[in-house]
Amino acid sequence: MSKIDPTARVEDGAIIGDGTVIGPFCMIGPNVVIGANCTLISHVQIMGHTTIGDNNVISPFVVLGGAPQDLSYRGEPHRLEIGSGCTFREGVTMNIGTTKGGGLTRVGDGGFFMNNAHVAHDCVVGNNVIFATSATLGGHVEVGDAVYIGGLSAVHQFTRIGHGVMVGGVCGVRGDIIPYGLVNGQYAALEGLNVIGMKRRKFTRERLAAVRAFYQKLFHGPGVFADRLAAVRPLAGEDPAIAEILAFIDGGRHRALCLPEIGRSAPAAEL
Repeated sequence: MSKIDPTARVEDGAIIGDGTVIGPFCMIGPNVVIGANCTLISHVQIMGHTTIGDNNVISPFVVLGGAPQDLSYRGEPHRLEIGSGCTFREGVTMNIGTTKGGGLTRVGDGGFFMNNAHVAHDCVVGNNVIFATSATLGGHVEVGDAVYIGGLSAVHQFTRIGHGVMVGGVCGVRGDIIPYGLVNGQYAALEGLNVIGMKRRKFTRERLAAVRAFYQKLFHGPGVFADRLAAVRPLAGEDPAIAEILAFIDGGRHRALCLPEIGRSAPAAEL
């Protein structure tokens, strides 16, 4: 059985899973589905067509499923879907999707969202991410698994962040970040590979050496970026991470690549 505080307001139609605790002064809308064994500590508002998985912990003043902050929105019944095992600290906000973005904002399992983090409309966020204090996504951003976004960093709309990326604090991210990239600076520049994160994911010394050599050839070799990219394509078979990075580069649609500082102005980076 779920446990609902008498001061909470749960609208007719809402579905609350077994073992879920809804604390004081929470407000749950009629189109909300909350899984089993979640804890809404107090003063949480969940609205819209929002579905939340099991074992999530939601702190006070979190608002999930609010209308997109987009002038095109006309009240359509779009959705927010959140996985299981996430932690939402105080003041986190996540919006539903828009018609032009497919109508869905999706967040995976195991995320840790620190206070005042924000996920905008039509974003797709992977599993086991960490958003530090006030980390913010613009609309239509794609974030891979195991990504860390530092405090007070903001990601421009339509940007892609690959698997295993680390974004430093107080960064403005305006370009796509390759998988396993490490970026830093007021306007984020690629500083190298997230080696610590790769080691935590059990990359062997041999794998790290192969991916590092590939990275150096691609981003710091001679000639223009397009020529270097063509030259390293045969390395895709050396390691799955190299193949993943090349596939990510090929999949770019809206934003230029985030590059090392020395290559920021290179026209060939506009793929």
